[in-house]
Amino acid sequence: MPRYAYDRLSAQDNNFLLFERGNVQMHVASTLVCDAGPLLTENGGIDVDTFKRATESYLHLVPRYRQRLHEIPFFNHHVWVDDPHFDIDYHIRHTALPKPGTDEQLKALSARIMQQPLDRKRPLWETWVVEGLEGDRFAMITKIHHCMIDGASGVDLAYIQMSPTPDVPELAEPPAYHPRPAPSRYELWRDEVQRQAGIPFQIVRDFRQFTADAEDLTEELTTRAKAIVNTLGMGTSADETPMNGRVGPHRRFDWMPARLDDLKAIRRAWDCTINDVVLTIVTGAVREYLLSRNVDPSTVEFRVSSPVSTRKDSERGSGKLGNQVSSWIIPLPIDRIEPRAQLDAIHELTMDLKESRQALGVEMMMQVAEWTPSTLLSLGAQALSGPINTIVTNVPGPQVPLYFHGARVRAIYPMVPLMEGMGVGIAVTSYAGAMNFAFNADPDIVPNVELFAEMMRRSLERLAKDAGVTLTDTAEPEAPNEEPALALQETAAEIVAEEAAAAGKGASPERPMNGNGSVATE
Repeated sequence: MPRYAYDRLSAQDNNFLLFERGNVQMHVASTLVCDAGPLLTENGGIDVDTFKRATESYLHLVPRYRQRLHEIPFFNHHVWVDDPHFDIDYHIRHTALPKPGTDEQLKALSARIMQQPLDRKRPLWETWVVEGLEGDRFAMITKIHHCMIDGASGVDLAYIQMSPTPDVPELAEPPAYHPRPAPSRYELWRDEVQRQAGIPFQIVRDFRQFTADAEDLTEELTTRAKAIVNTLGMGTSADETPMNGRVGPHRRFDWMPARLDDLKAIRRAWDCTINDVVLTIVTGAVREYLLSRNVDPSTVEFRVSSPVSTRKDSERGSGKLGNQVSSWIIPLPIDRIEPRAQLDAIHELTMDLKESRQALGVEMMMQVAEWTPSTLLSLGAQALSGPINTIVTNVPGPQVPLYFHGARVRAIYPMVPLMEGMGVGIAVTSYAGAMNFAFNADPDIVPNVELFAEMMRRSLERLAKDAGVTLTDTAEPEAPNEEPALALQETAAEIVAEEAAAAGKGASPERPMNGNGSVATE
């Protein structure tokens, strides 16, 4: 029995480390706006000591939060080992805005925090507690490296960290932390050599299991072969646009709040999915932005990556971290002027992607990456990023209000990292009746992200008008703090089933990551 312990990263998780170089930072983040509630101190600040104790109370449920990376020598692959020097004070940061702090100041602070890399010598997460917001509010800005988490596991993590009730729990002494010994560099290398030697036998076992599970082996092999050919046939680069360029070190952050019921009403009016609605809103904004930069939208193909969850239903809610995600590559119909024409084109595209199971191409390349030498891992990373102009990731968030140690979370604004060549990334999440769009931008490429956010708002308004839907106020509806509103009791699983019915198909293992029917990423 080995005297040490470690967890080897999957090829997909390891790829998110390979992506990270230069100004490309591969952490996902969120800005959460909260009521101070019981965390409010007598002088109007936030009780950070209690915040830290509340965080420590669940760390034993999330082992990755107290683990750091070690690299396997000569293999360019990493493992998780327990951090013997874990210090909660390094990961919980405390800062403040000048009172009364505004949303604009919070966005600027969020951008500055997001643009800084995580320290790979420590566990790869940070939580910033930001006090000083007007109205007895504070913010939590979270950063977690993408190698630890995808959109679906991020939602699971939220349920571990928070509660659906405002009750303030009694903070008992957390279980003692006893870090397990880490392997030496030689032991890591030796174990990996042995693993590589067993790969041919693993391939045979996996193929036997695959043939046993396949209902129609010939059809399944044909479908998977076509998916790989289609993925490889996309090429390695996307068209140049004013929204693309070499990524610099700085970031800007903005958001656009919307109401989930409004998007549902548009979906019902035009018999589509909410993911189709989201992509149509993005299409209208991208078209308007390109026109504002004197680019004819009919002369370029603008491709987006839409992450697709491959996580099994039985694994959802398990709290298991890591990435189980593929992606759809979707050319947006920016050459079409009318919102209905854009939506019809997107709906046809997404239905074809479901039928053809395009996401299998990337998924299989990630599976093959588990068997390939380290020198080929970068090819898998390239396939996952794809020849794209931007990412539109949609994460199904909790549909009931959540509380951190009695402090109610009022809004969640997610951040997707910028891959090389991307000037803006778009993340969407649903939470407690809201549907929040957030934009992470490089100001050297997209210098006016607030203008793009306004274009997204105008695109939503045009879409709603054509669908005969009156948009409601984006201000959060008042609901008693004592109990979540009954209207918000819809679960993510119910939303996915509703989306599948709207698409005319049963639940599929490929689900776009959206808070209301599609599943991201990161």
